[in-house]
Amino acid sequence: MKESQTKRNRWLYVVIVLAILALLSFSILPVLSSVTGRYGSQIKTEETSTQVELATQAKGYQLVLEREPENQTALQGLLESKLKLGDITGGLAPLEKLADLNPNQPDYRILLAQAQEQVGEEESAADNYRTVLASDPANINAIVGMVNLLLKQDRPQAAISLVEDTLSSEVRSNSEESDTGKITGLQLLLGQIYASQKRYPEAIAVYDQGIESNPQDFRPLLAKAMILVEQGKEEEAKPLFNKALSLAPPEYKDQIQQMAAKRKEVIEESTNSEQ
Repeated sequence: MKESQTKRNRWLYVVIVLAILALLSFSILPVLSSVTGRYGSQIKTEETSTQVELATQAKGYQLVLEREPENQTALQGLLESKLKLGDITGGLAPLEKLADLNPNQPDYRILLAQAQEQVGEEESAADNYRTVLASDPANINAIVGMVNLLLKQDRPQAAISLVEDTLSSEVRSNSEESDTGKITGLQLLLGQIYASQKRYPEAIAVYDQGIESNPQDFRPLLAKAMILVEQGKEEEAKPLFNKALSLAPPEYKDQIQQMAAKRKEVIEESTNSEQ
């Protein structure tokens, strides 16, 4: 029974993450691809480059930087080489330099915070998230990163307060012409935090607000359906799930249908294990 419950919890998390990410310009995943894409290059999987080649490339970029410490092409190349090698710590210095050289591109500093968190430098990561939020309080990437960090530190109430304050500010600043997409995204994030703490009534209340304020958005419907499934209320979840599917853009329908199949599988496993 415990194993089945764990599977259901894992599935719930995956589904709610999808619901939050859909139709938004942010990701809980690292944002490096969006940053490097601006310079015409993206990190590739190590299919054509050997470890030796990557190390040689990194050394070449380092030599360039000894002569030109602010050469952004070399910094970018060194960062990519280090990350392909799995050397996150080695990528911190060029990434921090890129963040300093590009203060108007917060994705660099957000990625720096993500990398610092991965190597255990949580205080430095928090400082960088705060730096971004000080200049752009509604930056979703930074909010998501900070929320994840606070939850990792077992500080759910601090995460809730951060999102609630941002949501209230966003609603006030958009009182005449609301950015419903961003507001709904913040509501979904807040609901996810409640769900992670098993505070299901509060999560559902937030999702209901999203459904009421943005009835053509499939995400709060899907998120609420998943919470109901987690509580064993599959019949109540079914019409919400179907409506979410009907409202979802074509590029998300296959994923939702796949989740429906997974939903049925998880429920059957749970039922069998309880018998």
